[in-house]
Amino acid sequence: MTAPVFGSLAGVPAPPDADPELAVTVLVCAYTMARWDQTKAAIASVLGQDPRPAQLILVVDHNSELAATARAELTGVLVLDSTGAAGLSGARNTGLQAATQPVTVFLDDDAEARPGWLGALVEPYAAPAVVATGGHVEPRWAERRPAWLPPEFDWVVGCSYRGLPETEGAVRNPIGANMSMRTRDAVAAGGFDGSIGRVAGRPRGCEETELAIRMTAAQSGAVVMYVPTAAVDHHVGPDRTRFRYFLRRCWHEGQSKAVVVGLVGASSGLERERRQAAVVIPTALLRELRGLLTGHVTAGRRMGALMAGLAAATGGYIAGRLTRLATR
Repeated sequence: MTAPVFGSLAGVPAPPDADPELAVTVLVCAYTMARWDQTKAAIASVLGQDPRPAQLILVVDHNSELAATARAELTGVLVLDSTGAAGLSGARNTGLQAATQPVTVFLDDDAEARPGWLGALVEPYAAPAVVATGGHVEPRWAERRPAWLPPEFDWVVGCSYRGLPETEGAVRNPIGANMSMRTRDAVAAGGFDGSIGRVAGRPRGCEETELAIRMTAAQSGAVVMYVPTAAVDHHVGPDRTRFRYFLRRCWHEGQSKAVVVGLVGASSGLERERRQAAVVIPTALLRELRGLLTGHVTAGRRMGALMAGLAAATGGYIAGRLTRLATR
């Protein structure tokens, strides 16, 4: 499958030589009225940054009621209806096409940026080799953290997880809830592939992974930087703390990875996942086993979740690969 055909580069300025934190478009995508209070909080957290972004866009994913409400209640925000296919990738591409600044920052509609987030996230662009950045995503639990959920699987709820670098450094891809990209490079690479990613409640992902791989492959020496000091808080609703959702999300992640591997190859598509499966998760199993042997009953539940999550993701990946082979 080829990369999606995406708009031209006309009108998108080249990255500035100085003060890149001032020349930023922040893009928030939303699809449901159920999150409207959280969406307003996300917008407020962006407008509270010092300095503010030059442009703030809210893209509404095929929901006329939400778009009308946003236009009536928000100020200082450009509200756009998604012109792409339904789903997060189409909405993000709509925002990229409308971005006027050299760096486009993406914030989830149910996340809130902490003070200093924007400046920290764009600071690495002082190095020309940096084409994208990602920040830390901290879970904000609606109730409390599930005792059975191991931190190695916090990506299931869209947050930073154990296995990521603890200090600033190069990574394969950012976390979609809190990331940025050079606008021209994202456009030149073809934007987000609509065959991957979340559509409404379907818990797919990996659209930012696949685009980041294409962006770094397009330029020799290009890198994606992880900046843990650029932090946001990500709301995690009760529906995402159930074990059934955990298994479903892991399965769909495996299926998404199968699509990514089909597009960019296994070397890049599974680079991080190999380390998680071979190093991070076995280390976590040993940790929980020690905890279980010393009387911590919940350690046994986390051991079960580690093995079940790995099995579900692997099963989803195998099923996805077989499906792609069959459709060929």
